[in-house]
Amino acid sequence: MTQTPVPRGLLHHVELWVPDLARAVVEWGWLLGELGYEQFQDWPAGRSWTQHGTYLVVEQSKAMTPDRHERLRPGLNHLAFHAGPRDQLDELMAQAPQQGWKPLFGEKYPFAGGPQHYAGYLENSDGFEVELVAF
Repeated sequence: MTQTPVPRGLLHHVELWVPDLARAVVEWGWLLGELGYEQFQDWPAGRSWTQHGTYLVVEQSKAMTPDRHERLRPGLNHLAFHAGPRDQLDELMAQAPQQGWKPLFGEKYPFAGGPQHYAGYLENSDGFEVELVAF
């Protein structure tokens, strides 16, 4: 079986360790589903979603130490996703609080990233930030 080669450097996957898997599945599952991801894998300690060969994993690992992600410390600050046209981004931002996501920089929405950058910023219950960018 011949596999189609993928471009070198293309992101393969991102794995996020979470303190509460059930909560992460609800929050990330909603957001990723809205962005077009499909559930990929499911096991007792984790779940993943995929789109175009890249996947995102949430896992509740026994090796994890602190119980909350700190986006302002060294390490991952945020993940940024293309969110579709402006009206779809606005709808996601309106729905997000009912799905466990807190808007960030709300007083500057949708231009917190600058006057030419139409985007929304969210933080979930575990402290992970996402940037949703309209095109």
